[in-house]
Amino acid sequence: MIQDFSATAECAAALDARDALAGYKQQFLFPQHNGENSIYFCGNSLGLQPKSVRAAIDVELNSWQNLGVNGYMKGDNPWLFYADYCKPALVKLVGAAGVHEVTVMNALTVNLHLMLLSFYRPTASRYKIMLEAGAFPSDQYAVETQVLMHQLQEQDAIIEIAPRNGEKLLRTEDIIAAINEHGHSLALTIFSGMNYYTGQLFDMAAITKVAHEAGALAGFDLAHVAGNVPVKLHDWNVDFAVWCSYKYLNSGPGAVGGAFVHEKHTNTQTPRLGGWWGNDEKTRFKMEKGFIPKPDASGWNMSTSQVFNTVCLKASLEIFEQAGIHHLRQKSILLTQWLEFLLQKITNIGFEIITPTNPEERGAQLSLYFKERGRDIFNAMSDNGIIVDYREPGVIRVAPAPLYCSFSDVFKFYSILKEI
Repeated sequence: MIQDFSATAECAAALDARDALAGYKQQFLFPQHNGENSIYFCGNSLGLQPKSVRAAIDVELNSWQNLGVNGYMKGDNPWLFYADYCKPALVKLVGAAGVHEVTVMNALTVNLHLMLLSFYRPTASRYKIMLEAGAFPSDQYAVETQVLMHQLQEQDAIIEIAPRNGEKLLRTEDIIAAINEHGHSLALTIFSGMNYYTGQLFDMAAITKVAHEAGALAGFDLAHVAGNVPVKLHDWNVDFAVWCSYKYLNSGPGAVGGAFVHEKHTNTQTPRLGGWWGNDEKTRFKMEKGFIPKPDASGWNMSTSQVFNTVCLKASLEIFEQAGIHHLRQKSILLTQWLEFLLQKITNIGFEIITPTNPEERGAQLSLYFKERGRDIFNAMSDNGIIVDYREPGVIRVAPAPLYCSFSDVFKFYSILKEI
């Protein structure tokens, strides 16, 4: 398909005409610039609002108004089971074996801490935890403080894998080599599924396999994966994963997070912190002492379902169910190939695409590294109705989400950038 590209508006229009998902753009609300839709390439930071969200919130407001506490058992969507409404779609997005392996709760870093409390169980001989250097700060903070909670020394217990000198991406063989090198003392690997800065998609299947061979567990932060790239957590034998839903899952700022726990760990013997909502439903309302966790991922739930923080996710997942994550992935690959093709035509601005060129090693994001004036160029993009984001030092992250971005949007972005 790439050989058919030409840097013209006509090529963009032809790509849009062949796009079976083009109509989904009309299901989202766009920030405005000079009376027109902005070019919104920031779904990797905050997804757009589905038009269906307002009515979905009204449904629950009406239940609250008309039913009060009875809304837990009555109404269009009885609240007692609200988190369950999201699970079937999440099963498909993350490749779980069934709804028993996924849950909806809390927020990303809270869930990461809860999973680390269960799965980072250091011993005198096996106590190290491994992640990529330059992981998102929340992941670094979580790992750092968990290690300190076990009265271990950060410089000894935490292993950070960095790219080779002069490179910006991690090689899979270097990750595997590091796991093998530290295997005798490694308790857990906790890589991002996709690095937020470079947009590199890690080989989660390979990392999990070698971690298990070394005697360690493998978990992942899927903040930039969920709703972006389909994965197969169950088949890859991943022990656990966590994610947020306000990025590619378009569920609004601070929306409810999610977690995957492989069924081999969902038995009641796996240690965890307990809460009323994670207690076995057969005994929950007996109001007795003695925590008996549900024998599935929901056994990690602690508090009552956050209905008004989950309703947006429920509305968004209905769109994902219609579009299909594998169809979205196909469009995403073509969108970023189109974007990359056009960016290579720009010679008047000095930048480097630091995201992998192989579409199988990236999602809906290209990170552009500007050695000079990156912030100025970002500001100029903003002044021209382009919404992207900037990360120090010098990276502008460009993420055309396939649900609501078109090939013509990409061409407009290119047309503006080459004039800057």
